[in-house]
Amino acid sequence: MASVELFMFGTAALLLLCVFASKASGKLGIPTLVVFLGIGILAGSEGFGIQFDNAYAAQTLGIVALAYILFSGGLDTRIKDVKPIMKAGASLATLGVLITSVILGLFNHYVLGFSLLEGMLIGSIISSTDAGAVFTVLRSRGVQLKGDLKPLLELESGSNDPMAVFLTTSILTMMMSPEDASIYQFIINLIVQIIVGGVVGYGAGRLGTLFFNKLKLEFEGLYTVMSLALVLLIYSLAQALKGNGFLAVYIAGVVLGNSTFIFKKSIMLMHDGVSWLMQSLVFLALGLLLYPSKVIDVTSSGILLAAFLMFVARPVSVFIGLAFAKDISFREKILISWVGLRGSVPVVMATFPLVAGIHNADLIFNLVFFIALTSLVFQGSSIPFVSRLLGLEGAPKEESPNEQVSDANPRDNMTPLLVPAESSLVGKAVVDLNLPEDLLIVVIEREGKTVIPRGSTEIHANDKLYILAEDPGLQLMKSKIMEVAPAT
Repeated sequence: MASVELFMFGTAALLLLCVFASKASGKLGIPTLVVFLGIGILAGSEGFGIQFDNAYAAQTLGIVALAYILFSGGLDTRIKDVKPIMKAGASLATLGVLITSVILGLFNHYVLGFSLLEGMLIGSIISSTDAGAVFTVLRSRGVQLKGDLKPLLELESGSNDPMAVFLTTSILTMMMSPEDASIYQFIINLIVQIIVGGVVGYGAGRLGTLFFNKLKLEFEGLYTVMSLALVLLIYSLAQALKGNGFLAVYIAGVVLGNSTFIFKKSIMLMHDGVSWLMQSLVFLALGLLLYPSKVIDVTSSGILLAAFLMFVARPVSVFIGLAFAKDISFREKILISWVGLRGSVPVVMATFPLVAGIHNADLIFNLVFFIALTSLVFQGSSIPFVSRLLGLEGAPKEESPNEQVSDANPRDNMTPLLVPAESSLVGKAVVDLNLPEDLLIVVIEREGKTVIPRGSTEIHANDKLYILAEDPGLQLMKSKIMEVAPAT
């Protein structure tokens, strides 16, 4: 029993240390993820001596973590923001990843001396930008960028992991079973993974919205349990159908995030917390798995590969992938090239060769780890500076309406609207009103009592709704209230 308690205490202590250290990381300008990684290394075999050498466990944790991170990123993705840059994002997520992989593979083969397949494997593993790293660095550090740059970067990082995973697993198949590999099968598998993953993700997102609104569960907490289970179900179903599970969970998150369902705000906040938990756990686990002395051995080749990735491979893939995008300026393409962050995803994928037991698997893992750490430290910490240098730093984000409410007397900031008995709103749940995102029903006064509305709260006759909205939304709400319910 003592060992179980010790494990629980150690896990809690490490997670709390990550939380407290994240405060200092912001002031020092160091990405929070680097701090998590450093704590894992410090606690590992060459630090405080925690022994963890199970690559399969780390890989499993990484896959689960990435599924939740992508789902949370999808929930926060607004279709209206990414719609103008959908084509550019898709190009970077597919063609850009492929170009990066090929360029890096050739560099690894001809400059660093790896075999061609080993070089292509390393190139594939580090070919995609990391969703968790991009989401975390852009959002936690409050980075504001002009135009559509931020949604483009988040869309790319959220959707390009499937391509990198596919390339990595395909090259591993070529190395282990050459007779099963062919270009024809490669293309067919890629098409099937994208189509099946997309269909499963979209269908699951639509069905998830329906379930949330129609199930009428007895306890609010069960909705969050259902959303957690939904992520695992979507990923496993897509994989079982030969689709890409990562693409499926991201698309499902986007569909749900752009739909209206009860307890949406609390569920999104919960998944934001789960995303941070997964980030913490996977970086801690990868840090524990690492032997720093072995990483030092690859420093020279790691510096060469990291520099080539940052200054050649990534920019070339961005400029080719966005060659058709005439509305994206040269400076914007430079910034997109620089925000090609590598993080936990490449390191998790580097466990694939370890689990497969191929030649040079340890060397590949350590090299990829070095690349990810270098990218997070140098690129992640310099994004605000580079965006200012290029003149692409956006204005500070405005507070949302609910953040502008006066603490002293919040109702002074709201508009009360009375719902007449003949209004078409009577008997409808708040979630069914199809209200715009910038309009909030903050409080309902009903028969002398105060009701805090939720998505399932029904509107009654003579309710007084306290509305927080700008004038266009307020006028829309007034017109909805004045609509007369059809006679029965």
